[in-house]
Amino acid sequence: MTDPRHWKKSSYSEGGDGNTCVEVANLHTQVAIRDSKHPTHGTLTFPAATFTAFLDTLKADQL
Repeated sequence: MTDPRHWKKSSYSEGGDGNTCVEVANLHTQVAIRDSKHPTHGTLTFPAATFTAFLDTLKADQL
């Protein structure tokens, strides 16, 4: 879907085998997410503003 250089693995993937989390690609107007264990099985894509709001909500809930 995107250039492999755009994908970044979650910092929470460090434990265990390192393949138990997600990868995210910033596509400027959209954000793509895929399973790091099965990167070719498809992606979810969201408008960048929606994904930012999602992350902000997660961060606020952790405080």
